[in-house]
Amino acid sequence: MHSSSSFLSQEEFNAFHRIDRKLYSLLVINLWRDPVESMQVMALWLWLEHMGFGNVVHKILLLPYILVNELADEAIICLNCIHTNQISSSFDNNDIPLIQSLMEKEISLHFFLENQLNGIVGIAKIVNEVCITALSDIMQQAVERNASQSVAESQMVLSPPIHHSLAHHGLCHVGLGGDDLIQPRRLGNEIPIDDRTMFFTFSKGYPVQEWEIREFFTRSYGDCIESLHVQEAQPHQQELFARIIFQTASTMEMILSGMGKVKFSINGKHVWARKFVPKH
Repeated sequence: MHSSSSFLSQEEFNAFHRIDRKLYSLLVINLWRDPVESMQVMALWLWLEHMGFGNVVHKILLLPYILVNELADEAIICLNCIHTNQISSSFDNNDIPLIQSLMEKEISLHFFLENQLNGIVGIAKIVNEVCITALSDIMQQAVERNASQSVAESQMVLSPPIHHSLAHHGLCHVGLGGDDLIQPRRLGNEIPIDDRTMFFTFSKGYPVQEWEIREFFTRSYGDCIESLHVQEAQPHQQELFARIIFQTASTMEMILSGMGKVKFSINGKHVWARKFVPKH
């Protein structure tokens, strides 16, 4: 949605951009993304609508949160491409698979290079004329919430640990039968699930089945999968992502080989993989 606020009250302007506000709120409130960066992301998506890619915001709102977050990450890749006029050496032309899946027309990183000047001017215009007016109250809410969270976390860091306080008063080693009442019970050496989880995205038109994923990783890394979840797509729609919890973190490290994101082929179909980063 793109409009001028010249003859609209703030309430009317907000109502006109209701779905834009809903998506921005999802990004900064639900997903805890950076409010300023997310305003640029929103402007990019609105600019794409202006460039003929229909109903981008509406389509994104229909997706699960985890895909919205991934699409925002891909949008940042596109913004960097526009502002630097080059494709980063760590990416290739097809490194925006979810954006490609979302659009009815062909799109790649080269589109953003070819439309760089139009993109810089158009996105800045949308930020100034639409986003600042329609989204500033939500941004302020997110900034204040984030600041409160930071203060709370810093207070937790500054508070003396319980063990240290008790030791200061000579109570640390009071126990029965040699057991330390203060010592926390060890729950084993298990690595947290988040540190063993990877996120995979698929290319539009090239669906990857669950059995193909299992077969690929079992053949390559042995019995390594603890659990596998593939997106449940609607009828006549393609699954776009999968999430795998590996039994050990070392499997994930072998797959990434020190990279933040890797691409490989499963039965001739491109798959992108990275470490799963949970949001708040």
